[in-house]
Amino acid sequence: MREGNLKGLNMRFKDQVAVVTGGSRGIGKAICLALAGEGASVAFCGTNEVALKQTAGEIEGMGGKSLAVTADVSKAEDVQRLCDETLKAFGKVDVLVNNSGITRDGLLIRMSEKDWDDVLNVNLKGTFLATKAFTKPMMKARKGRIVNITSIIGVRGNAGQANYAASKAGIIGLTKSTARELASRNITCNAVAPGFIQTDMTKDLNEAAREALLKEIPLGFLGESDDIAKAVLFLASEDARYITGQTLLVDGGMVI
Repeated sequence: MREGNLKGLNMRFKDQVAVVTGGSRGIGKAICLALAGEGASVAFCGTNEVALKQTAGEIEGMGGKSLAVTADVSKAEDVQRLCDETLKAFGKVDVLVNNSGITRDGLLIRMSEKDWDDVLNVNLKGTFLATKAFTKPMMKARKGRIVNITSIIGVRGNAGQANYAASKAGIIGLTKSTARELASRNITCNAVAPGFIQTDMTKDLNEAAREALLKEIPLGFLGESDDIAKAVLFLASEDARYITGQTLLVDGGMVI
């Protein structure tokens, strides 16, 4: 666990503890830094130890408290260990952000069972396992915020991504059911559906593919990880206390 002193920042999450799965890179890292920047102690997991240490170092550098855990969210024992270590380090959980996700793209007719299973296990099963584990301390406290990262691909589908689309559509259904089950305990559950964001997944697009993509986006540009982080922080904050079971599309107008 690392800690320091934050100064001069908006502290919507002061004295709160947030957990972010897949928090070491890309959108997950942006979410971790945004939460830490507003006062939260942040526990996060990933499978790349180097990236985990780098993110923890950045949180420490801005004066935040962090706990980096190497964990595979598709494994129940890893998720439970993440929960146990978070409670040991910080004593509670106020916010859970289910962000872990992978892709194994390919046309449906050529897609292997392994590629299907790998994506569903991390993206959908991982969201289920983390929600199940962290809901327990939230229910005892009778408060909590859960934000699931889905995708516009789960809303509109995409050729070559049947496994990814199915997993992300499943997250939307899981979000709604979770919201209904936990509302009586003052726990909200919402989802954020990113459009095409400038991350490792989009940086390798060739110029023709990028131009074709931009034509589908009314605002005319790709989003950034911080755009998603800001939406997550809104749904995790008291500003969204009367919102649950919803999916917020952050896509530049791509799905209208």
